[in-house]
Amino acid sequence: MSHAMTLPSTLSPSSAKAASAGALALSHSSMLPGQLGNIDAYIQAVNRIPMLTPAEERQYATEFREQENLQSARKLVLSHLRLVVSIARNYLGYGLPHADLIQEGNIGLMKAVKRFDPEQNVRLVSYAMHWIKAEIHEYILRNWRMVKVATTKAQRKLFFNLRSHKQGLGAFTPDQIDDLAKELNVKREEVSEMETRLSGGDIALEGQVEDGEESYAPIAYLADSHSEPTAVLASRQRDKLQSDGIASALDALDARSRRIIEARWLKVEDDGSGGSTLHELADEFGVSAERIRQIEASAMKKMRGALTEYA
Repeated sequence: MSHAMTLPSTLSPSSAKAASAGALALSHSSMLPGQLGNIDAYIQAVNRIPMLTPAEERQYATEFREQENLQSARKLVLSHLRLVVSIARNYLGYGLPHADLIQEGNIGLMKAVKRFDPEQNVRLVSYAMHWIKAEIHEYILRNWRMVKVATTKAQRKLFFNLRSHKQGLGAFTPDQIDDLAKELNVKREEVSEMETRLSGGDIALEGQVEDGEESYAPIAYLADSHSEPTAVLASRQRDKLQSDGIASALDALDARSRRIIEARWLKVEDDGSGGSTLHELADEFGVSAERIRQIEASAMKKMRGALTEYA
């Protein structure tokens, strides 16, 4: 079944350029759907695209990873465009164009499809949410009110979590600042600085509700203090490895296993970038990707045993 769709023509030139770059990341400029005239028509068309069954998703993902089948990758992208629309809608409160938010989210979706491994027993919808949100977050931080409120990793963490910890409209007390700094693993000075930035005159976090209309102020969409559901298998394993017993656990591995674990899990950034793929390591060691996966699984099992005493 053919879906002749694209992102709406109302997208800004900068976003259109970004979308082209994202599509090229999957080596095919037509990865996104065909031409549509406006955002509403695009959303309606996207919602008509059927979702894949688990078996279809696994088949297409395997074909793309093993055969670089771009049509299979396209089917994975198309069937998850509605997810991007849904996530992007939650960030309307920042005053940025809905179409641009969707565009950035689509880039994140394509990055997720490129790195998705069906052998990890995680559905693409769960894996892709992390990538979609990360791309949208970066776009918001670059463009919201043109104020660079968050330029470091700690500031970004505070930007998307700070207001959810507010107990009313007043300033934080010294004890609240200490508690929040400890919870988010940042310096208390960084908490104070971000609170000041978010209280600046040119940043309106709270909005007014008029005539019963829903408020789309940024305050309504800042992340809450709970763990995001997008903490998929990769992040859970990585967090487990980054414990006090990491050195001991790595010492329990042979050189090849250690290299694979470090390349796959310990060189990954918060946005999910940086880690080596199974195929990249397969080329390095001159074995199949499946063999790398087996070595990785065995190494993880050994490390979990070594980390038990630190749990």
